[in-house]
Parts: sequence; C-alpha cells; structure tokens
Amino acid sequence: MNKIQVFDPAMCCNTGVCGPEVDPSLVTFAADLEWLNAQGAEVERINLGQQPQVFVQHDAIRQLLETQGETALPAIVVDGEVKQCGHYPSRIQLAEWAHVPLETSLFTDEVAELVALGAAIASNCEPCFKFHYDQARKLGVTDADMRRAVDLAQRVKEAPTRDVLELAHRYLDKQPPSTTVSVTAAGDARSEGGCCAPAPGKVPAASAKCC
Repeated sequence: MNKIQVFDPAMCCNTGVCGPEVDPSLVTFAADLEWLNAQGAEVERINLGQQPQVFVQHDAIRQLLETQGETALPAIVVDGEVKQCGHYPSRIQLAEWAHVPLETSLFTDEVAELVALGAAIASNCEPCFKFHYDQARKLGVTDADMRRAVDLAQRVKEAPTRDVLELAHRYLDKQPPSTTVSVTAAGDARSEGGCCAPAPGKVPAASAKCC
C-alpha cells in the first residue's frame, strides 16, 4: 500500500475536529482517514501550526506554499507525489491512492447514528438520544435529517397505540356481542386470532402499512 501524507493548514489540533462549531468536511475526512488506517494503509497528518519545519523540508510542499500560499492546503502527498491540493479528497479517492478495495454500503456511520436516534426514541432512552445526537453532529449529520429520523421513529412507535385505540372505538361504537372465552379455550382462541395474534391468513387492515 502507498503511504499517504496529509499536509493540513494551521489548525487547533491534529484533525481540526474540536470546538463548539466543527466543519463537517473535517469530520468526514477524519472518519475516512480512520477507516483507511483500519484497512492497513499508512497515513500521516502534518499540521502547519504545529509542525512547520516539515513543510519547509518537503520540497514539493515548500514549492506549493511559495507559489500558492496557504490556499494550497490541505495538500495530499502519496509516496512523495502531490496528488491534490486546496481541498480534502473523498474516501473513494483515498482508497484508490492507497490501493485499498472499497466496498460500497448504504449503512454508513451517519446512517448508523440516525438509526440509533430512532431506537432511542422508541425505547424512551434520554442518555441514548443525547449520546447519539452528539455523535451524529460530529459526523456532520444535519438537524433536518435527525428530525426526519425522530419523526419517523415516533410514527412507528405510536402505530400500535393508534391501532388498539381504533380497535377499541370499533368495538365500543358498534357494541358487538360480548364473547366469553374459557380458560381451557384460551389457547385455541389465541391460535385462531384471539387476544395476541391474528388468525392464520387473516391480517388486520391496520397492519397493511407500517405507520
């Protein structure tokens, strides 16, 4: 695998992912580098604010700074060759430069946090929601997307309540004849669609859609 060096502009820390307002592009790039490192690639980040001597000693980077100034940063160097400057590359580009196979998946870290937020709503877990909200923000997930996940989870969560209330209103409004199920027949009633399960092949109309 090729060695990838990232020459960052002056930042407060090695990744720039700190402080009250975090640049989403920095969060995404940090996650991409972490993924690349986990694949066995050799990755090094060099911060102009903390390691200026490395910039001076690297001929290609020094020339970039002399001709373009700090607008050339970040600069990505792969095995000594400058591959890109002025903005951060995508995970696909990093994988190509490092010769790492890239498996595409819809279940990204961002999606995982949205799923976790929905699960927190479903389970009424306040610590879970706070934790995954913070994680989602660090990954650059927008408030709008988080709200969609929360609204969808709430609709799913409320579906059983709506269904049973509709059932109650149907029974109470129409006043169906009272039926008594004996203890010995309770199991049969359940298997035939009684209290806990619908009869085989009979699906209530309310369950035809998710929520």
